[in-house]
Amino acid sequence: MPPPPRITITQVAAEAGVSTATAGRALGGYGYASDEVAARVQAAARKLGYKPNMVARSLVTGRSQTIGVVAADIDNAFYARVLRGIGDVARSRGFGVILTNSDENLEREKEAVQLLLEKRVDGLIITPCDVQGSDHLRSLIAGGCPTVQIDRAAYDLAADSVTVDNRGSAREAVTHLLKAGHRHIGIIAELEKIENGSLEDFVAQTAFSPVSAHTLYPSWQRLLGYLDAHRDAAIPVHTPLIRRAGAYSSEAARQEAIRLLDSGNRPTAVFAADGTMSHGLMQAIADLKIEVPDQLSVVCFDDLDWMTFMRPAITSVHQPVHRIGSMAAELLLARIAGETSVPKHNVLEARLNLRDSVGPPPHQVETG
Repeated sequence: MPPPPRITITQVAAEAGVSTATAGRALGGYGYASDEVAARVQAAARKLGYKPNMVARSLVTGRSQTIGVVAADIDNAFYARVLRGIGDVARSRGFGVILTNSDENLEREKEAVQLLLEKRVDGLIITPCDVQGSDHLRSLIAGGCPTVQIDRAAYDLAADSVTVDNRGSAREAVTHLLKAGHRHIGIIAELEKIENGSLEDFVAQTAFSPVSAHTLYPSWQRLLGYLDAHRDAAIPVHTPLIRRAGAYSSEAARQEAIRLLDSGNRPTAVFAADGTMSHGLMQAIADLKIEVPDQLSVVCFDDLDWMTFMRPAITSVHQPVHRIGSMAAELLLARIAGETSVPKHNVLEARLNLRDSVGPPPHQVETG
């Protein structure tokens, strides 16, 4: 059965007894129409089941009432929750959301941005692949497209950002393990992108000179927090316990965790630097039949639902993911409405949720 014919604005105008131009102004929210006429037009539109042509409206008003989102990985639960925050605010203001994905690939990010521009979005929320700033994003912003960064930020871009205190939160998580008596703490992190030198060079550099976390990806910021916690407690850092998954996948994390936990230098505790790394770590622990926390203590960054269902439940760092999304949407909509202040870089606090996955080191259990 063919779909019913689309109701046109001309039919709405005839039903309301006004001109097509007047009906367009009343329904589009532009130009002048008296309250009485606007009410009559809107009643006619409801009666006929009229659906506005948003593309046509955008050509008149210059607005599509949509915002675009470029997420790094839409399979990740982090982005699903952030998107909920974005959507809740956008919907309450009459905006729709178009979601795209970059897969942490710069060329795909460029394609996604171009696609959203072709869809005439009014603004963009993006997780930038390059924290040093990319030419296509500079051109986007210079061209007047309101833009907000989430999860990470290129601070040399003239764009607002909403991120989390990755370094401070990781420091708190690892300090919790140190206070429990652990002195050999492993870390599983993506650590995929590094500009110069090796992991060992990075660790050595941070021991002798301050490092700004602003120009680093989140996993490297969390590694800094891991190093900070050790140095605050005057505990030596054992570089072999720092493991790079090298890819943003739970399988890569699982394999690296097995290499760490099945070695002769097994740590007594492990810190997983994000939800994907946590998933891989827990798979490795299950594969090796390691008891948590009796044989190994665990703390994870990202507080995912399954961590509360595990036995034992997993101590984890909770990011305010809904607030990241809602704040980003609020900032973007303010820019779309004409806000012209200097870019705002908002760094939100995370919370360490203490559960049952941390105990004393195994040797203390045996001798205690």
